[in-house]
Amino acid sequence: MSKKSSSEFEIAPLRSLDDFFMEAARFQIPNVKDLEKWGNRVTSNLLYYQTNYFLLAVVIFIIVGVIHPIKMACGFLTTAVIFMIFMYVTNERAAAAHFKRNHPIASIFIIFAGGYFVAYMLKSLVVFLLGILLPFAITFIHASLRLRNIKNKIVNKVENLGLRRTPMGIFLEEMGLESELF
Repeated sequence: MSKKSSSEFEIAPLRSLDDFFMEAARFQIPNVKDLEKWGNRVTSNLLYYQTNYFLLAVVIFIIVGVIHPIKMACGFLTTAVIFMIFMYVTNERAAAAHFKRNHPIASIFIIFAGGYFVAYMLKSLVVFLLGILLPFAITFIHASLRLRNIKNKIVNKVENLGLRRTPMGIFLEEMGLESELF
């Protein structure tokens, strides 16, 4: 086991709104030609503001859910049904092929009904995906534009040394995005 995985797990503190977005925050468009520096900035901000990003994602998801509650519920249902069908077909390939061979008319009916279901629920699916993907987009944009400060760099250096383990740190480590943070 590495030194990092033996450390204690903890939730990062919620950063102030002033530091996150208001007066103390400094924003600048990243240099897209220097991908390593941009990646370090994003990773650093993801680690430092992780609790703020999680809270922001929950708020956005709730707002989209309040604005379109029926579409969110239907979109969730559509996503769940599509996922369950995918899991069944991939896990029971032989059973699905056997059913298709023995019941061709029922198979065609199921395919058309599934296609109609997805087409009918497409607006709901788009709203549900908006509720999920909009927080990711906003988080990435903020993490890309927000300049790091000294406190941000120190906190990330401590976490990088393995003295603290946070959910975002574990997630980034699993994604293979460990980097030398300055």
